[in-house]
Parts: sequence; C-alpha cells; structure tokens
Amino acid sequence: MEVKIGVQHAPRELVVDTDESADAVQQLVAEAVGAGTVLTLTDSKGRKLVVPAAKIAYVEIGGGVVGQVGFRS
Repeated sequence: MEVKIGVQHAPRELVVDTDESADAVQQLVAEAVGAGTVLTLTDSKGRKLVVPAAKIAYVEIGGGVVGQVGFRS
C-alpha cells in the first residue's frame, strides 16, 4: 500500500510503501492527529517513519499505479 504524506512547509511529500491495510493506516493517522502525537509508519523493508501529527498537511492512501511499458493499441 502506497501512502503519501504532505508535511507543512516542506516542498516534497513523503512516500511510504507499507504492508498495512488502508483502514489500518487511516486509523493510525486519525489517532495521531486526534491525540496530537506523532504518526509512526513502518515501510515494507522494516524502516520506521515518524512524522509530528501537528505538521501533517494531508495523507493520500492508495494502492499505487502500475506503469505500462510499450505501445498501447
């Protein structure tokens, strides 16, 4: 599952590929923002990403788009 996190005052977004479900990621974001703590996500390689919830501008949760190679007919 691909998760994009926009951070306030940062020109680029954070992109995380995680094994969590969309519902689980949404629950983690809601809890972090509601409590004013940090959002902690673990990517598919086991690395942790920690973002202060107060600085989150947006979170986009999606499956990612598979690119196509070659010509389409």
